[in-house]
Amino acid sequence: MAGDSRTALRAAPPAAGEATPEPREPIALLFRDLRTSPDGLSEREAARRLTVYGPNTLVRREGRRWPRELAHQFTHPLALLLICAAALAAVSGAPNLTGAILAVVGLNALLAFVQERQAERAVEALAGFLPDDATVVREGRRRSVPATELVPGDVLVVEEGDRVSADSRLLSGGVEVDLSALTGESVPVFRSGEATEGSGPLLEARDLVFSGAACTGGAAVAVVTATGMHTELGRIAALSQRTRREESPLEQQVKRVARLIAVIAVGVGLAFLPMGLAAGLSLTASVAFAVGLLVANVPEGLLPTITLALASGVRDLARRGAVVKRLSAVETLGSTTTICTDKTGTLTENRMRVTEVWTPGTEANGDPVPDHEALTLADAAATCTTADPAAGHGDPTELALLDLAARLGGDRTPARRDGERRALFRFDPRIKLMTTADARHGTVVLHTKGAPEEVLTHTTRLLDHGLERPITPADRTEVVHAVGGMAARGLRVLAVARRALPPGRPPPGRREEAERDLCLIGLVAMSDPPRPEVAEAIRRAHQAGITVHVVTGDNGLTAAAVAEQVGIGHRGMRIVTGTELDAMPDDRLDALLARGEEVIFARTSPEAKLRIADALRAEGHTVAMTGDGVNDAPALRRADIGVAMGRSGTEVAREAATMVLTDDDFATIIAAVEEGRRTYDNIRKFIVYIFTHAVPEVVPFLVFALAGGAVPLPLTVMQILAIDLGTDTLPALALGREKAEPGLMDRPPRPRSEKVIRPAMLARAWGFLGLISAALVMGGFFLTLGAAGWHPGDPTGVGTALHLPYQQATTVAWSGIVACQIGTAFAARTDRAPLRAVGVFANRQLLGGIGFSLAFAAAIVYLPALQHVFGTAALSPAQVLVVAPFPFLVWGADELRRAVVRPRTNEPAPEAPPAPVTPPPGPPSPHHPLPTLLARHGWSAHRLTHALGVGEHAAAEIVAHAHRISAEHGHRTR
Repeated sequence: MAGDSRTALRAAPPAAGEATPEPREPIALLFRDLRTSPDGLSEREAARRLTVYGPNTLVRREGRRWPRELAHQFTHPLALLLICAAALAAVSGAPNLTGAILAVVGLNALLAFVQERQAERAVEALAGFLPDDATVVREGRRRSVPATELVPGDVLVVEEGDRVSADSRLLSGGVEVDLSALTGESVPVFRSGEATEGSGPLLEARDLVFSGAACTGGAAVAVVTATGMHTELGRIAALSQRTRREESPLEQQVKRVARLIAVIAVGVGLAFLPMGLAAGLSLTASVAFAVGLLVANVPEGLLPTITLALASGVRDLARRGAVVKRLSAVETLGSTTTICTDKTGTLTENRMRVTEVWTPGTEANGDPVPDHEALTLADAAATCTTADPAAGHGDPTELALLDLAARLGGDRTPARRDGERRALFRFDPRIKLMTTADARHGTVVLHTKGAPEEVLTHTTRLLDHGLERPITPADRTEVVHAVGGMAARGLRVLAVARRALPPGRPPPGRREEAERDLCLIGLVAMSDPPRPEVAEAIRRAHQAGITVHVVTGDNGLTAAAVAEQVGIGHRGMRIVTGTELDAMPDDRLDALLARGEEVIFARTSPEAKLRIADALRAEGHTVAMTGDGVNDAPALRRADIGVAMGRSGTEVAREAATMVLTDDDFATIIAAVEEGRRTYDNIRKFIVYIFTHAVPEVVPFLVFALAGGAVPLPLTVMQILAIDLGTDTLPALALGREKAEPGLMDRPPRPRSEKVIRPAMLARAWGFLGLISAALVMGGFFLTLGAAGWHPGDPTGVGTALHLPYQQATTVAWSGIVACQIGTAFAARTDRAPLRAVGVFANRQLLGGIGFSLAFAAAIVYLPALQHVFGTAALSPAQVLVVAPFPFLVWGADELRRAVVRPRTNEPAPEAPPAPVTPPPGPPSPHHPLPTLLARHGWSAHRLTHALGVGEHAAAEIVAHAHRISAEHGHRTR
């Protein structure tokens, strides 16, 4: 056989585009299909295959060239509008404003360009999971080669501390590997070269290891079956690249706003041309005034104000533990309707602690007490470990067992434990057992710990109050009852057993001999406690109308118990296993998510997370999804808000996500949602502020045109530019820093389709605040001219007696707009609440912006050099008194309006009736949750009988009950 295999090396390997061999086929067939042997490839063959298959790296998708990507940013509608505004400003003779607008366009284009390259960086981060070097067997000799040069057919050596370089089939030996980055499992799993059945998910195959996994113990020899983009890691990379980021709701709305503004500005400007000509103006003058109207209607500061408001939200979130990588994500957070959260480390503290123990004849209640039975149990459990707390490494479960022994006063330290050890059979997930052989009082004692259902199958005796006796069926039933009760409370349960060998007998050489005729000592239950702040965060999420689903790779029963502890499932809760989800058609999944219940999705795959996100988004939800592993990257990119864990998460997840939690805390997500809502509200506030001032700027031109020149122009183009340049921007920016109104998190999430500019906002800006401001401005203008003896049609040009009063009247009109801006700024600070609810002087940035506006206005009014540029004149004290009340009139009118509409808006909206919850068929199940969940994961009645020791009739009933549960989810159990 070996000779045939080596001869086959001269044959060409499969072409790169052909399907790779099935990695779980018999070893002889696998060697044949890969054209290799246990002695490995020859150097010449390895070099040839490297040419055929390419390097063992993750390939980046071909994208647009960067000049084209950068140029694309200048075609954004609002960017085009700003460029038009710059051109208009240049035509109007304001080169400084032109340069400022173009600088803003360039800055925003560069920012957007940088953001769009996140996908490529995510794939580059995936490449960081591949080690630099690998140990292979070639031509029968071990040697080290660059990991990028591995090819299918190479024989790979994997040892403790290595990171697996390629997907491989184990030939001999056994290793513990950390697959959490690929599967979401938090506990290392055992893989060995022993032959196993070739069915089930590929990632669960017990003789396969995968690229990017870390070897935490043991040693093995494997044959490489796939490299580069053909590995499971490469498949996830391809998913991440195919998953394109879609525009956020704000990005879509800004485009609509830009189109609206453009239509209004161009429409008003074009409408003025015939009006000006009809009024007797020359074509040049009509065009000049049309340009002035366009400039008055184009809010040059809208895009930078939105950008800076979002940047402010990003800074505030960073202080609260959330690093947001895309500015528009702040707004998206505010519209979040559904959060799909992981369990471990997000809802919980990510630390295991033993909370209950059970021994025969006792009840598991509260913290363990140091009686004789508990001490015996804790000592045996601590002996059957390999962790070392002092060295800072070890499985969290074993660290919890050592902590239990220390808490109960035991003396089983890691040093003493290792000194007494004579043999070790590492944890094997196939049988879910670990056994150690330890020297005790001149003999060898075997200690075993593992899954209770498996320990029971190897147990023939029971330690009952210090005496060993045969275990009875009633005892087994009592153990199953105890396990079911603990599991239902969300505890992870381990059984501990032992067997003393006769004096002088050496430790067994095979684990089958060691793990038989055991004596059950008891059960140890441990929990990963929920974070103390999560329950309040869940309550606030529900109060804000946000649904919280748990999407985890952990056991569904444990996840459901933790979810119940923190308040998830207030309207009903279901557990859906990965097996059930895979078999569930899309319409059934949509119906499940539409029921109004919160769902526990357990044992999820990367594709399942993508499917859940797609299903929710198809129903109109704005989805935030958490994740920490490589397997989460595609779903993090597909969700509206991908949330990665900063402490426990992988670099891949952090690169793919939109937001990174520096504290891995669910409560930070809710704080981010609140910040997003506040930011979105503030964007609307300064949009109202900016839109309001278009009315008092446009009305003077309309009055001039409609009067046919009998009324002189109340404003000049340069004065409008002075408003846009100096007095408009800083207060708008300050409104972006406004603190949240009371009751912000009591509102339901806004619909995904809701526009950033609502009709009510336009009615408030144009039809109420704008008209009041325009009336005050025009009133001040006519009052000043009338006091000087002006009548309609009187000349006001240079050299006339009314020229100075005319200049003062235009200055009053211009100052009146500035004064009305102040009143509008205070009015816009709240949408519903009275100003006192947020504090009249609480926004210091706004006070500073108003101070600058007043200083700028005073300079234009009273400095001779600026008077000449802007056509203003110094105002008398009486004229100043005319303008001084404007802010209070504008703000006071809006305060009265809010007082009138507040009773209606504060009335709680009628709650939508909860979705009907179909009751489970028949009476409550008498079966324990643990065997039922195992049956839902595909365990047969025979397997339940063998593992749990229950009768065949009871096992059949459990399986039938699992089928009924599956039928509620609309599929058949596999």
